[in-house]
Amino acid sequence: MNEAYIVAAVRTAGGRRGGRLANWHPVDLAAQVINALVDRTDCDPEIIEDVVLGCVSQAGQQSMNVARNAVLASQLPESVPGTSVDRQCGSSQQALQFAAQAVMSGNMDIVIAGGVESMTRVPMFSTFVLHEKNGLGSYVSPNMHQRYPGVEFSQFTGAEMMAEKYDLAKDTLDRFALRSHTLAIEATNSGHFSDEIVPVEIRLPDGSGTGEMHTVDEGIRFDVSLEGIAGVKLIAESGRVTAATASQICDGASGVMVVNKRGLKTIGAKPMARIHHMSVMGHDPVIMLEAPLPATERALKKSGMKVDEIDLFEVNEAFAPVPLAWLKSTGADPDRLNVNGGAIALGHPLGASGTKLTTTLLHALGQRNKRYGLQTMCEGGGMANVTIFERL
Repeated sequence: MNEAYIVAAVRTAGGRRGGRLANWHPVDLAAQVINALVDRTDCDPEIIEDVVLGCVSQAGQQSMNVARNAVLASQLPESVPGTSVDRQCGSSQQALQFAAQAVMSGNMDIVIAGGVESMTRVPMFSTFVLHEKNGLGSYVSPNMHQRYPGVEFSQFTGAEMMAEKYDLAKDTLDRFALRSHTLAIEATNSGHFSDEIVPVEIRLPDGSGTGEMHTVDEGIRFDVSLEGIAGVKLIAESGRVTAATASQICDGASGVMVVNKRGLKTIGAKPMARIHHMSVMGHDPVIMLEAPLPATERALKKSGMKVDEIDLFEVNEAFAPVPLAWLKSTGADPDRLNVNGGAIALGHPLGASGTKLTTTLLHALGQRNKRYGLQTMCEGGGMANVTIFERL
């Protein structure tokens, strides 16, 4: 079977809700990433065989197949198709895995995978809340109710359940949030994100450009302090999680170009990395956020690797209890985890976060001259993708 290689990986800097990316239509923002991948590889746009994009809130400006619309807004020709993926927060990681499967099968040689989410323009939960409010029903079916009686599926409840189950005190969560911001500040100031970020012009409400480029993740608190984090109000009364120990609402796009050996020869590119392993796993949808723990254990077993053989890890910081519980479960070296900060500081643009983490992980492996990287993230419904990369 063919190998799957990544030849380019890019992302936009994250934008706060209502912030520096708020005036970008998500379709056009995704097109910026597509164009950057083509430009960085000096690839003929005609030979791209598919575009697979993750997007969680596929409504409004992100409806009607956002991937195909992004193709039509980019420099790619009309002959390039596109399809959109929803595996909740792991949507673009799944898009990457679908693209890898396509090139490994030999049915395609060159595929772009990525994701986009404008949480400003298509608010989180709006895809089902608007329908419920207008009497169009709920996504929770009668059979689901029967299987999970009295359950209100909630990531916030899941985060508190994780903190309690793994005995993670509020102070521990607060200190992890401080770590995320501190590492993100260090990475920004040292230029570690420079190569991975696609500069995009800040736009006015009428769509015109301001001449100023957005190049720095807007969610980073450069004046962060433990006292400030500790003072943020609890999300749930008598709980442990606050907005400061949860991922930030974020606008953004990200993407990678995935090829096999024929694709490498066609475009004459040098691979950044090879995909060593990829899998996905379902788990308890009530605690919901725990799936990365057994999914990582299974992925390491299937790949024949031990956790100490992995040089760097990216575990999405949806909520601080997730990576902290993951560390407890796997016994991984905490100094190898999210070394440039995570979603608590950098933001979590839902459908774009998968290949956003991939992009940061691959660039970090190169900067540190390391070989193996593992990426995983919790996903709505109690799922997790795991991808292991080998830097080349």
